[in-house]
Amino acid sequence: MKPVGGTEDEHIENPHSKRRSVMHSYMKIMKLHRCILEMRLKYTGVYRSQHQILMILADHTNLSQKELAERLYVSTATIAVTVKKLEKGGYITRIVDQNDNRINKLCLTEEGRHMVKISREFFKNVESQMFHDFSEDELTVMEQFMNRIYKNLTEIPMDKDMTERED
Repeated sequence: MKPVGGTEDEHIENPHSKRRSVMHSYMKIMKLHRCILEMRLKYTGVYRSQHQILMILADHTNLSQKELAERLYVSTATIAVTVKKLEKGGYITRIVDQNDNRINKLCLTEEGRHMVKISREFFKNVESQMFHDFSEDELTVMEQFMNRIYKNLTEIPMDKDMTERED
């Protein structure tokens, strides 16, 4: 499908295209959001990515490291490093899977549940300010747009050599 107002290449090359402008705004929002969260969360002694794992484990108990990596779109090696730090800090524990002794399930400790409570409060406050003065209808439309963007991105093959040009 040809984009409105020009070819696909013109939209990619034109730094003033509407797509480029929207993408730039989106990236600015994501960077600022991340910066705000990191600044607020640094006082807990647990990094943003660690909070993210704790939050997932709070909602999905007994996940394996592999399942956690899949949910976060990262490698199992990346998860392993963070899990070790969280385990050392007393936030999570590993429990051997009753059906398969080779698999460890990750569970929150009491300290981990407390950190999740702190994290959720931080996130709730930032989210509240972020969407201040948005109506429910505006949020619904925004959610629909974001879901469409997500769907479009899921249709891009992740294992394809990105150096090849698609025609």
